[in-house]
Amino acid sequence: MNGRAYYHAGQGHFAVDEGNYLLLNHGQEYSITIEAEVPVESFCIFFPERMVEEVYRNLVTSNEKLLDDPFSSKQRTIDFVEKTYCYDQLLAPAVSQIRAEYTNWQSDHTWLEEKMHELSQRLLRVHRQVYEDMMKLPSLRASTREELFKRIHVGRDYMYAYYFQPITLEDIARVACLSPNHFLRSYKQLFGMTPHQFLTEVRLQEAKRLLLGTDKPVTDICLEVGFQSPSSFSSLFSKRFALSPSKFRQKGDFQEVGFSSVVII
Repeated sequence: MNGRAYYHAGQGHFAVDEGNYLLLNHGQEYSITIEAEVPVESFCIFFPERMVEEVYRNLVTSNEKLLDDPFSSKQRTIDFVEKTYCYDQLLAPAVSQIRAEYTNWQSDHTWLEEKMHELSQRLLRVHRQVYEDMMKLPSLRASTREELFKRIHVGRDYMYAYYFQPITLEDIARVACLSPNHFLRSYKQLFGMTPHQFLTEVRLQEAKRLLLGTDKPVTDICLEVGFQSPSSFSSLFSKRFALSPSKFRQKGDFQEVGFSSVVII
């Protein structure tokens, strides 16, 4: 909250902010770095070992079998794709509720266990959606498709984390352990856009946020988000948002003033 945290886990580089979350498997070592001029809050949830697997077994097993064998030790291992996930209506409300209520209920183990079980169920639904997304990649073998999916997301997370730096296709592909052409083709198949188009969109969205939330000069914002040419930045911004950066800021200021003058009874 109120900034960014940078994680390094395995071969991945991840940036976590208010719009996403990072999911790591049990036993995965990681490091976290936060550099900010204002305090940044990091909210992490650690699941008890095998809890998610137990929840999965109860979801896919009939009541008859659960009655006969309620504490089975034979559980399928759940291996999540380690990447950042955008908050959606499936997970965001549950996480927000835990965060808001944790201070008052942290000593109540029953409350905490119930919340963890509920969150496990929601994560398993996210897990199922991920494997449906994998089907967008053509491959004869499921294991090949899964590995390619993971490597593409390593590259995508790298771009999101370091969008403000000069990044080449070769840089991204190297991090993902793929050849540049293989990464490019596979990325387009999975996301329907090129890595360059994704980088441009991330940079423009960050520029939009800075224009509305700061008084930094347009040229400074251009360079801060990773564009090298102010004229190119202005052209791309105008094409994306139908207004030049300066006019977009003026319109945003006007709307903010107008909104603050409204009183709702």
